[in-house]
Parts: sequence; C-alpha cells; structure tokens
Amino acid sequence: VQLQASGGGLVQAGGSLRLSCVASGRAISDYDMGWFRQAPGKEREFAAAMTRRGGRTNYADSVKGRFTISRDINKNTVYLQMSGLEPEDTANYYCAAGIEIYSRGVWSLPGTYAYWGQGTLVTVSS
Repeated sequence: VQLQASGGGLVQAGGSLRLSCVASGRAISDYDMGWFRQAPGKEREFAAAMTRRGGRTNYADSVKGRFTISRDINKNTVYLQMSGLEPEDTANYYCAAGIEIYSRGVWSLPGTYAYWGQGTLVTVSS
C-alpha cells in the first residue's frame, strides 16, 4: 500500500486543521492505521490510531480530546481532525499502516507499522 498525506499548514493557536491520508494499492480496511508526528530534534511519537475494522481508536494523552481519527472507506482515506491546536503540536505528521497492530497491543510503536506516507508539516503559531 502507498500512503499520501496532506493537509498541513500554518495555523494560529486554538485553530483547527484536518489532515488526510489517501491510500492506494490496497484498501485501508486491510490495515490498522496510525498517525505519528515528529517535531524538530525529537523522536517520532504516536498521535492516534484506528483498527482496520474501524471499531477501536486510541490516542496519545497529549492529543486526547482535541484530535479525532476517522476514515472514509469509499475514498480509501484516513483523516486526523485536529482542534485546539497548540504550539507544541508543531511537527511533521505521518500516516502509517500495519498488520495486527491492535491485536499485538503495539499501536504506539512506530517500528510496528510497515508502511509510511511522507510527512505533512503542521505549524502552530502562538
């Protein structure tokens, strides 16, 4: 599967953005899907994930209540709706796909996702 992320940009603190991750080659319903982010000089960190059947989601504590992961099966696209953005949310955001991520209880670990899109930059100004 190939993943293409988009939707990043510059936004003021308190604003919102919606990131999109379009998949090609395979259906997103074949994979558990995740969003990660990486700020300059920092390690890549987990933000949100969704099981391949869409029945379960998981969020990092730092984004819980502000970010929402969702998907559109018909468009083969996963979204990350971000609201209440803070300067600390500034990072490159990456979507990822993997097999049996949830069942192994490892969906916050980047190394367990086999497929990655390119990053889309989100910059939050104070």
